[in-house]
Amino acid sequence: MAQAPALPAGFELPLEARLPRIGAVDAVALEERAASLGKRSIKRDAKVWALLLAIRTTDLTTLEGADTPGKAAAIASKALRPDPSDPSLPSVAAVCVYPNLVPAVRERVAGTSVKVAAVATGFPSGQYPTAVKVADVRATVELGADEIDMVIDRGAFLSGRYAKVYDEIVQVKEACGDAHLKVILETGELGTYDNVRRATLLSIAAGADFVKTSTGKISPAATLPVALCMLEAIRDVYEETGRRVGFKAAGGIRQAKQALQHLVLVHETLGAEWLTPQLYRLGASTLLNDILMQLRKERTGAYQSGDYFTLD
Repeated sequence: MAQAPALPAGFELPLEARLPRIGAVDAVALEERAASLGKRSIKRDAKVWALLLAIRTTDLTTLEGADTPGKAAAIASKALRPDPSDPSLPSVAAVCVYPNLVPAVRERVAGTSVKVAAVATGFPSGQYPTAVKVADVRATVELGADEIDMVIDRGAFLSGRYAKVYDEIVQVKEACGDAHLKVILETGELGTYDNVRRATLLSIAAGADFVKTSTGKISPAATLPVALCMLEAIRDVYEETGRRVGFKAAGGIRQAKQALQHLVLVHETLGAEWLTPQLYRLGASTLLNDILMQLRKERTGAYQSGDYFTLD
């Protein structure tokens, strides 16, 4: 394996020395624990709190080829006021779009707490030359993105070229400047929990501010066992180095019940400190409306039709 670049502070062991220590993931134990945590019941008061937290940690996302500046601006407005009839509801954490739509979102959310996130580095395939990926990131940051969601080169990773994947993340992180970097593993293509853990630790070593499950373009995506596998890697890094890395679950999370299951996973694995927009995100395009419907139900005792909420 080629010599990897220097690691960031707080992750001193060389990449080559760390990879053999990653070890094998006990799939049976992982899946049993994920299933057990996914069945946790939540009392009503705690449920309302958790649903509001889910809103505050959501990256409201649209990543369609037919997206327009008008659609992006409308989603940004919804990000600021998820339910115009209820001004007590919090804003979401960020709006995630393609780079060309960053200016439209930036204009709408300027001066607010809502961040502008954008996918880059040849999303969703990652099959682009490194120089193109780095230029993509620099251009996206110049357009006004606060956060960059990059994809790793799964082809390189699966063929054992870990140093190439690592080096690309290092270069992308540098190109981000002050923007935060979320590294997407696309776990549905990695094949095994061992690979998910290895890719998580490799991304963290290369400087990721967040590690993210999926692009949302393939299935399976953010399953509970995969999320738990990544969360345990984040926990292990924190316990060894004191460095806090964020986590973003994305892909296939469409119902409030699923969002609550993911929040339970984070709380039980990393603790309440991670339950903030600074360290946790839910990437979703249709989840928000279901959360709003559940909140209405908890507060009024009756379900509201989805027709009462704008389509994301």
